Amino acid sequence: MANSEILLLKPVEGLGGEGDQVKVRAGYARNYLLPRGFAAPVTVANRKQVDALKRRRAERESLELNGAQELAKKLEKTSFAFAVKTGEGGKMFGAITGSDVHDKLTAAGFSIDKKRILLHTPVKTLGKHTVKVKLHADVTVELAFDVVSENPIEVATPEVKPVGRADRK
Repeated sequence: MANSEILLLKPVEGLGGEGDQVKVRAGYARNYLLPRGFAAPVTVANRKQVDALKRRRAERESLELNGAQELAKKLEKTSFAFAVKTGEGGKMFGAITGSDVHDKLTAAGFSIDKKRILLHTPVKTLGKHTVKVKLHADVTVELAFDVVSENPIEVATPEVKPVGRADRK
């Protein structure tokens, strides 16, 4: 199979960032990367652009890292609670999912992508819980939240049957 060596002009998921020189299949380069402006063929003239692209990439990455660190500081200061309906014995109806956490963060004024909230299993119990929010490849924040009952918790009492002669035949 034929391969092409190309220069990436924009970051491509799973391939590299701008300024990277990568080898890809000729058809992928010809039919996807080149027409969409994600890449350019490697030539002597294009190699001069590599330095400018790498500088731009370094600046962009440092800005993203600084922004993520600032957002992490703000997130660490926040705390929130979910009020859920409960049944007998404090058993929750439903569960708290990553989507619920995203909605709560959005309501608090944070704009974070849903995919960055890492809640592996839905929360099905009352109490304190934590969720990881990956803001950047190098910045991850653990966010604590409470799950509380909307209504007072009713303790389940087992029914006791009186044992006596009246029950026997």
